Amino acid sequence: MSRPFVLALTGSIGMGKTTVGRMFADLGVPVFDADAAVHRLQGPGGALVPEIEAAFPGTTGPGGVDRQGLAAAVFGDPAALERLEAIVHPAVRAARREFMIRHAGETLVVLDIPLLFETGGAEEADAVLVVSAPGAVQRARVMARPGMTPERFARILARQMPDVEKRLGADYVIDTGGSLEATRVEVARLVEKLTV
Repeated sequence: MSRPFVLALTGSIGMGKTTVGRMFADLGVPVFDADAAVHRLQGPGGALVPEIEAAFPGTTGPGGVDRQGLAAAVFGDPAALERLEAIVHPAVRAARREFMIRHAGETLVVLDIPLLFETGGAEEADAVLVVSAPGAVQRARVMARPGMTPERFARILARQMPDVEKRLGADYVIDTGGSLEATRVEVARLVEKLTV
């Protein structure tokens, strides 16, 4: 039985991964968004809310997980972060398996996984696409986000594999530092290449 070609999409914060994921979806390619899965699992009525509340009391409410409160509870505490990841990662993997079952008849699917290399998910894909942009572009994009501070940006970067290493581990790289149209053209070329 044939199965889809699995393209893993990743890139460091502010590199345009979400935008590129939407471009694949616009071309009719099913996209599994790991971040969106986490938001669903931790949102109002989310499957992980009771377990997270039990592990980190006071970090949830009627709106689901209080993301800032949870971040504060695990910040600077590797053991707490490991406990949280032990709750979240298996649930995201299960959601990804369900996505793959639903789209088993497709030619191509994209798995949008922010920490692909960091969590060892690259081996589940047939190829890896890294989105990348110059450091100055990345910094400007990230610092424009609400609530972002230079310290927070530095903490996030410290948890991520450096962009240069990600590019070395990629089968394909799309530079998102130019225009949206140039990026869209690159995405369309790649879809064409992987679906012929």
